[in-house]
Amino acid sequence: MIGNRRALSPVIATVILVSVTIVVAVAVSYWMGGIAGLYTRFEKIEISKAYAVKETDGNFTITIELQNSGSADATINYVLLNGRPLSDVGATINATLPLTINVGKSAPLTITLPVSLGFQSGTTIDLKFHSASGKDYPQMLTLP
Repeated sequence: MIGNRRALSPVIATVILVSVTIVVAVAVSYWMGGIAGLYTRFEKIEISKAYAVKETDGNFTITIELQNSGSADATINYVLLNGRPLSDVGATINATLPLTINVGKSAPLTITLPVSLGFQSGTTIDLKFHSASGKDYPQMLTLP
């Protein structure tokens, strides 16, 4: 009886070995991709809305909407107006900084420029939003 038994043919053994190797390779690549994804998260802020309005009292109100389209939360540390922090210029913002914008979310901001600062209609201002990761997101606006 022992002489009549046959083992797997070499072709079947090769097919099984190659199949197992491919399955293990795919599993390892998915695992490594998951690990790499944890270390390659990034923030990406897009300015989806930006406009200025002159109020009846002479103040300018700037409305900005920042949207985080990256894969990590973004934190805005400070805002620069013409290269200077808003607090140094005398402008006010409706948010408490630092401001965290979660992934896929947006944050509307309102900046008020009092008439006492001397800004006039037709003046172009440079706003720059600085994030905790060291990136700057600039926006230029002309006051109406």
